[in-house]
Amino acid sequence: MSNSSSITQFLLLAFTDTRELQLLHFWLFLGIYLAALLGNGLIITTIACDQHLHTPMYFFLLNLALLDLGSISITVPKSMANSLWDTRVISYAGCAAQVFFVYFLFGAEYFLLTIMSYDRYVAICKPLHYGTLLGSRACVHMAAAAWATGFLNALLHTANTFSLPLCKGNALDQFFCEMPQILNLSCSDFYLRELGLLVVSACLAFMCFVFIVLSYEQILRAMLRIPSEQGWHKAFSTCLPHLAVVSLFVSTAMFAYLKPPSISSPSLDLVVSVLYSVVPPAVNPLIYSMRNQELKDALRKLMAGFFSKSLNFPSSAYHS
Repeated sequence: MSNSSSITQFLLLAFTDTRELQLLHFWLFLGIYLAALLGNGLIITTIACDQHLHTPMYFFLLNLALLDLGSISITVPKSMANSLWDTRVISYAGCAAQVFFVYFLFGAEYFLLTIMSYDRYVAICKPLHYGTLLGSRACVHMAAAAWATGFLNALLHTANTFSLPLCKGNALDQFFCEMPQILNLSCSDFYLRELGLLVVSACLAFMCFVFIVLSYEQILRAMLRIPSEQGWHKAFSTCLPHLAVVSLFVSTAMFAYLKPPSISSPSLDLVVSVLYSVVPPAVNPLIYSMRNQELKDALRKLMAGFFSKSLNFPSSAYHS
């Protein structure tokens, strides 16, 4: 029997033991990671550089892209490195850092998505009060509250989880360090206090979910009252990406944590964890840019300006 003081490392779940498949996993995750870096990086740069996009909706989208960049950078590079070097090891401190940042960034993202639903509600249901309710100071305060809430929630859970004595080895059935997997290794008499904190967090998450649902119920009612087809289409195009991102985030996370134990297996858990931790940060930029003509135009202008400067640089250098 071991305890947490004697554990210096954890063993993560490997995707496969076959060397060729390990390399395939490395290249697949590398492609997904680079796509996430490129997509979210372009959104951040475009919103930061284009004055026309300095509005509440795009300010929150910039924060979402930052959180997506952080969340995928916490899990994917370590998994890629383990597959490349054919190892399963992560240090105790590295595991604690992963747990903290995963819950910090994903928690902040969920709170931010709740705020973004409020932004869409005010824009469509109370357009005359939009500037008052969502001024620049209010937006900064709401975004800071999302980040701070995620940070405090993660700090509390991480400190409590890693203070528990661990009696059941150091092997985790997950490709990254996750709180439920750490709790599975704890002594049976000690993990109940963390379960109590998880219940409180679950209640908070449920309240956010109810707020999102009620917001979209009001948005749908308001959209049905819009007389012009053009106005309805504009409202729909601004709400659909957010609704798609929320649905992807919530549905995969709920299935991962609430699925019946009877259908649980290491391989299924692995697939589901990829769906909620890796896929959303990579596809969110695509979802938001696909139907957003304003963002596409700004991105096109940014790329055109970049390439024109690149093409003019050699000639200007030559003349000088």
